[in-house]
Amino acid sequence: MQKEKLRNVRKRKGYTQQQVADFIATDVSNYSRKESGDVAIRKEEWEKIARFLDVPVEEIFEEEEAKQVNHFDNITGSSGFGNNINGNLYCNVPEFLLESQRELIELLKKENQRLQEEIIALKKK
Repeated sequence: MQKEKLRNVRKRKGYTQQQVADFIATDVSNYSRKESGDVAIRKEEWEKIARFLDVPVEEIFEEEEAKQVNHFDNITGSSGFGNNINGNLYCNVPEFLLESQRELIELLKKENQRLQEEIIALKKK
């Protein structure tokens, strides 16, 4: 389900997907997938995006839909990866795993920025 309310407000305010992605500390392709409904937007992200756009969360929020993965239709029982309901697989990644990856990404972004600044300083010498 596309996030039409979010997309419309973002465009009305004159912001690009890149600007919003930078604010919520993700890459633009991931943000694009969030806005198109392919990737879930976490509660904290809704709040950050609303703050960035200077609107109440209710103005942009849209409920998430569970994504059905059709190529797993023949799976029966528990897969170990998520919940299998009526032959459809739904993946549930624990939040603590996602958060640890977000923290690592932030550290890598900072290190990348530091290295870029170091390169610029070396080129000036």
